[in-house]
Amino acid sequence: MRVNRILLSSSLVVVALVIQVSVLARLHLPGAVPDILLLTVLGLALVYGHVGGALVGFGAGLLADLAPPADHAAGRYALVLCVIGYLAGLVKPESGQVKSATGPMVVVVAAAIGSTLLYAGVGALVGDTAARHVGLGGLLFTAALYDLLLAPFVVPGVMALARRAENDPLAESTSAKAADISSGWLSGGTGLRIGGQRNGLKVKAARARVARAGRIKGVKRL
Repeated sequence: MRVNRILLSSSLVVVALVIQVSVLARLHLPGAVPDILLLTVLGLALVYGHVGGALVGFGAGLLADLAPPADHAAGRYALVLCVIGYLAGLVKPESGQVKSATGPMVVVVAAAIGSTLLYAGVGALVGDTAARHVGLGGLLFTAALYDLLLAPFVVPGVMALARRAENDPLAESTSAKAADISSGWLSGGTGLRIGGQRNGLKVKAARARVARAGRIKGVKRL
C-alpha cells in the first residue's frame, strides 16, 4: 500500500475505533452494537479493492481485538474484518465511482450479517457461546438494521476521502505549478521558447554567412 493509503486508512480506523468504543458501545441498544469500524473498512475496500480491503480489515480488526474492553481472543475480529474487507473489495466499481446507493447498501447489509455469522462461528470454534445466549437471529437483524442506518453517514464520506487521496490533488497542483514556473522561467524576458531560440540562432548564422559572402564578392569586384 502506498503512503497516502496507509496514513488515511490508519487515521480513519483509529477515529472509528475511538467512536466505537467510547460512544456506540455505551449506548446499550438492544441486540448488536452499531459497527462503525466495519463501515469504515467497507468504504475503504470499495475504493482500494480486495487486497487493500483485506489489509485494512486485518489491521482494523487487530486494533479492535487489542483495544479495551475487548474480552475475546486476539485475532478473532481481525480474521472477520480481513475476510469482509477482501470480499467487499471484489465488488469495487471499475470506474471508481458508485452510480447508485443500492450497491453499497446491499454490501453493508451482507457485510453486517456475514461478519456476525463469521464472528459467532469463530467464537464457537474457540469455545465462546455468547451468541447462543443472546440469540443469533436478534443479533443478525439488529446488526443489519443499525449498520444500514449508520452507513449513509459513514461510507460515502470514507469513499470520498479515499478517492481524493488516490487522486492526490495537492501533488497534481504542485507539479502543474512547478511546470508553469519552469516554462515561464525558460521563456521569461525573451518571449522565446527553447525551440524558438534554436531557430533564431540558425537564422542569425545564415544571415552572417550571406553577409560574409557579400563582402567577399565586393572585395573581388574591386
